[in-house]
Amino acid sequence: MATLYTQADSNVRKTWLLVTGFLVFIIAIGWLFSYALDSNGILVFAVIFSFATSFASYWWSDKIVLAMYKAIPVEHNKNPELYHIVENLCITAGLPVPKIYIIPEMQMNAFATGRDAKHAVVAVTQGLLQRLDKKELEGVLAHEMSHIGNKDMLLSTVIVILAGVIAMASNMFLRISFFGGSRNSDNDNKGNLGVILLILSVVAAILAPIAASLIQLAISRKREFLADASGALLTRYPEGLASALEKISQDGVPMKTASTATSHLFISNPFKGKQKQDWFIKLFSTHPPVEERIKALRDMK
Repeated sequence: MATLYTQADSNVRKTWLLVTGFLVFIIAIGWLFSYALDSNGILVFAVIFSFATSFASYWWSDKIVLAMYKAIPVEHNKNPELYHIVENLCITAGLPVPKIYIIPEMQMNAFATGRDAKHAVVAVTQGLLQRLDKKELEGVLAHEMSHIGNKDMLLSTVIVILAGVIAMASNMFLRISFFGGSRNSDNDNKGNLGVILLILSVVAAILAPIAASLIQLAISRKREFLADASGALLTRYPEGLASALEKISQDGVPMKTASTATSHLFISNPFKGKQKQDWFIKLFSTHPPVEERIKALRDMK
């Protein structure tokens, strides 16, 4: 486990640097809102509420997601081939064997979730099992095991908390401002500076949640690239995952139970055929373009 994922350390450090920048961004926004409203309460409430909801998601998200997709647990005697592939990957990666589930959907897709490696879950769709060969299936499962090995679930939770704090603080600031909660008297005393800071606060309240979402999506896309690379190192056969991604990207079968709230979990966006790869869609996409992922994998040979 330690040796396998050390090659990804530089990317992990870059991601955490981005998280640090995210924290600095929150502090700056919080100071601006607190100054404009002459109160720290808005930021404190947003932080507490976001941590509470994210805590609940962190501990029970796997059960919620599995129930949403009507996933069925896999027993060894029911699907020994799938079970053995996961077991072998876990031995190579030095990870405990996660719980394995099958989603009764014909779209080719898969995801991993859970609060840590000891409580992880890997789920694959029925369509994936039926239409990928063994090497391709192994590549997809290695990608999902790499999300577990790279601790992406923890990082994702942290990012959700940070983005939630900004969104809530911005929303509360705008509501309070519209009801006359800004520091009007202080703004009058400070003249133009107070007015300028109030205007900046309103602009920040509108733009900050968008910026936070873009940072969140950027980290999500980075983790997909990292999981691809780690998965290829795990199997020592990048072509397996590259070929699987080609087939998955060409799959036009819709997922009946797809949800925007959980689409980022999957190896490929479950909303097939509903997005075009122009710059605007790429900007707000949870997944990097599949062509770039395939190219990166084949460049590893």
